[in-house]
Amino acid sequence: MWSGPRNLSTALMRSFENRSDTAVIDEPFYAHYLQNTGLKHPGRKEIINSQSHDWNEIVKLCIGSIPSGKSIWYQKHMAQHNLAGYDISWITKIKNCILIRNPKYVISSYNKQFPVEINERLLGYVQQIEIIDYLSKVNKEIPLIIDASDILKKPEQALNKLCKTLGIDFSKDMLSWPRGSRKTDGLWGTYWYSRVNKSTGFEVLKNKEIKFDRNLIPLYKKCMKHYTFMHENRLKV
Repeated sequence: MWSGPRNLSTALMRSFENRSDTAVIDEPFYAHYLQNTGLKHPGRKEIINSQSHDWNEIVKLCIGSIPSGKSIWYQKHMAQHNLAGYDISWITKIKNCILIRNPKYVISSYNKQFPVEINERLLGYVQQIEIIDYLSKVNKEIPLIIDASDILKKPEQALNKLCKTLGIDFSKDMLSWPRGSRKTDGLWGTYWYSRVNKSTGFEVLKNKEIKFDRNLIPLYKKCMKHYTFMHENRLKV
């Protein structure tokens, strides 16, 4: 599941982890990303020390055996962790889904954490399009795209259709989960997962009035161009 930041990605990981047949992995390329970008994210040093930052080693893990004898492996990936110059051909060995969210929500949320560092490639939209372009050439079809807003509007219908499209059975266990953190959470959960750790299911979608600073409008327009294409080609619920 290729997401961008602030995209419902952890809640969806919780949803899949609550299935009895599913193992999950949380952002295996994060340490590699931090090591090679120099970004000053919270817990940077401990995150780099907690994971491999060898690209080939991480790839080998992701295309290897499913942990714990499970039949499904939900891999939560951040699209922006795919840095220029690194071969993504390994993704043809797994089933790829793209998780999108309207840039107005993403930019507003991300800007509160990193008001100085925000730019188009940090939000994952460009890399999601790169993944789509690559897989479209290889597989001759656009990979599965799902919008976070569709999940929040109709969780059961959206997840049911997602599972059906993936060729797996839907489970009502996906609709709720125990409150709190997980052993499978990355160390960054301390800084990023406080809200999802208080949740026991998907929140009701609320229409928020969001106003940007003028300097963020160009970024919003760039991201909207990519988002609009993906939204139009998403799995309809």
